[in-house]
Amino acid sequence: MRLEELNWMDVEKYLQNEDRILLVTGATEQHGYLSLLTDVKIPLALADSISQETGVIVAPPLNFGVSPYFLAYPGTISLRTSTFLDVVEDIISSLYGCGFRRILILNGHSGNDPARGRLVELANQYKGLQTIWYSWWESHSVEQIAIKNDLKPFHASWLEAFPFTKVAELPKKKKNPPKYQGLLGADETRRVFQDGSFGGPYEVAGEIMDEIFYAAYQDVLHLMQFE
Repeated sequence: MRLEELNWMDVEKYLQNEDRILLVTGATEQHGYLSLLTDVKIPLALADSISQETGVIVAPPLNFGVSPYFLAYPGTISLRTSTFLDVVEDIISSLYGCGFRRILILNGHSGNDPARGRLVELANQYKGLQTIWYSWWESHSVEQIAIKNDLKPFHASWLEAFPFTKVAELPKKKKNPPKYQGLLGADETRRVFQDGSFGGPYEVAGEIMDEIFYAAYQDVLHLMQFE
């Protein structure tokens, strides 16, 4: 159940018995041969699946994140870190003002991690506010599936190549991870990583991807209890 499918009266009625909501934070950035909105599509798919199971509302996703290192790749749209933090605060403040108290944030992009600190500040400011920040690729259950299949996670690699993120045919051979040191600017990032993948296979068997998605789904279902 997405917020876009409801009117304000529906939400008011919902809040009489429920104060949970799912919020997706992602990015619009290069993912090699995958969709530019890969970091939105994956957590949003998780959110929709969880909503179908629990009936909890899914807020509109925040499609833009902190991706300055990919700005040399056409299609990337990046927010400054300070802008992103302020946007997240404004969204949480708005949801809190409506009456939502338990907010599970399904994050799809590592560059958005600075928001965690701002969320702690908001927890001190707003009485009764509970937020959980979940980045699916950091899950221990997802990590174990990768280890079991002798796979290493890389940006724009097999790990993000779900059927719904593929927009082109993917290369069949593996990519050797480039070597680099330090923090790279946008031009240097494109020079080092070229097609945008950070290394490894571009895709793996569908059964592995199904297992990855289900593991993340189980994680989120558990977190929805806000224990």
